[in-house]
Amino acid sequence: MSTPAPSPALAARTVTCPACGGDSLYAPSNRFRPFCSDRCKNNDLGAWASESFRVPEDAPPDEPQFGDAKFR
Repeated sequence: MSTPAPSPALAARTVTCPACGGDSLYAPSNRFRPFCSDRCKNNDLGAWASESFRVPEDAPPDEPQFGDAKFR
């Protein structure tokens, strides 16, 4: 009995590592996916833990010309 070929959804492919921009194998055999290495994965985790990744606030600048009109 032969082993069936992997389905296209499960086939390994090469993607860009979100941390360093290098090639990364996106497959179950790469335990760091989508990152290329443990180092890139940990750098990303450290940036997340230190709150380097933030959603910008929706607050107006403190400058009077751009301040909230209801406080003028």
